[in-house]
Amino acid sequence: MTEKSTVTETPKKEIIAKLDEVLEYIQSNSMTDEQKDEMTKDTLNYFDNYVSPGWLKYRKSVSTDAAVLEWTDQDAVIHGLKGEEFIDCLGGFGIYTCGHRNKYILDVVLAQLKHQALHSQELLDPLRGYLAKAVADITPGDLEKCFFTNGGAEAVEMALKLARIATGGSWYISTIGAFHGKSMGAISMGGKGSYRVPYIPMVQQVQHVEYGNAEDTRKAIRNLTAVGEKVAAVILEPVQGEAGIIIPPKGYLKEVREICDEYDVALIFDEIQCGMGRTGSMWRCAAEGVTPDIMTFGKSFGGGIMPITGIICRSKMWVQQLIDNPWLLGSPTFGGNPVCCAAALATISYMLKEDIPGQAKEKGNYLIKKLRELANEFPEVIQEVRGIGLMIGVEFHTNEIGYNVAKELFSRGVLTAGTLVNSKTIRFEPPAIISYDQLDTVIERMKGALTDTKTEFKL
Repeated sequence: MTEKSTVTETPKKEIIAKLDEVLEYIQSNSMTDEQKDEMTKDTLNYFDNYVSPGWLKYRKSVSTDAAVLEWTDQDAVIHGLKGEEFIDCLGGFGIYTCGHRNKYILDVVLAQLKHQALHSQELLDPLRGYLAKAVADITPGDLEKCFFTNGGAEAVEMALKLARIATGGSWYISTIGAFHGKSMGAISMGGKGSYRVPYIPMVQQVQHVEYGNAEDTRKAIRNLTAVGEKVAAVILEPVQGEAGIIIPPKGYLKEVREICDEYDVALIFDEIQCGMGRTGSMWRCAAEGVTPDIMTFGKSFGGGIMPITGIICRSKMWVQQLIDNPWLLGSPTFGGNPVCCAAALATISYMLKEDIPGQAKEKGNYLIKKLRELANEFPEVIQEVRGIGLMIGVEFHTNEIGYNVAKELFSRGVLTAGTLVNSKTIRFEPPAIISYDQLDTVIERMKGALTDTKTEFKL
């Protein structure tokens, strides 16, 4: 006989009252100082007790005040609940290429919401078809068949599964420093031990090779083939994001493409972060003149308004098994829903009309030049500036220095953060619609952050 639980449920009236209070906050155009203080207190309490105690500690690491609540945003600026203002150079890890609450995209989403948000799962939802055609139109080569998902890791899972189904292989070649998400298959491809170790054993048939070294990839496939193991896919980021914005040598992607063709191995490019205009071209692989067999996309694909990701592949990859059973690859309940498809359609339209890739290229060149000037002025603080378009990494000599610079930038109203695999590097990924005046302000504040860091560390 088990003991009766001593845990009691919160009274229904109390739950309703608190929910009404929160809904009023959402629907209100203004809040009193008392309400703002109450929301701040609640947020700290609820994150600590109901989300994760580590979350507040993590956020403290790059801020001078863990109690800044983000509440409104527009274009390249985020406002805190109590009026704090930040120029966004983090870009939600790459989702805000078109800016925050882009009016063009938002208006389309609101219009779609007025007649339908989600889909029945049975009838044909037309926007999914229109979006698949649009993605095929803007991607390189003969990429054609689309499958829409909700998050980046889910898209990677679909790509890995598709490669196995299409090739009959079971092995994957990934790279050191890679980041493809944190679901079980995606983290198996990851290139940093601290994210993988807690889940070992995971997907077993994965071999990691040096990024940027095509010969390493060739040897890995050749050796596996020699002992009777069939490789399903090579998975690469055309620019490694979380490794610290690592750009491979020119010709690397082409050489890997040739190796995959030689051994009949599928090539997967993960363009979730570096795609959709971020690096100065719509797709980084297209700028290198290389077409993969499967490509993942996401981050800014939903225009910074709605979450939508997916994969696109060559027709030959969509084998008869998938035609016979369209749900074999996956059946995400919310994947490709109408409101998210509306956001993605508007995003593609906006990017083409406003030449977002071109803006990212020009403003990226400008920002990289200015950051390198600061690196020359503060060589004791900055080790290297690298990047392409508005996917930029600034690497410092130690983790502690980079940590401090990010903190100093936060205190000056510039939002940025480190990369997940290389903690010495902080990223600059502002929206492509950021103004040159705002970029100049960022550089001015960066100089102040570097000056104070140099003094504090006695460099």
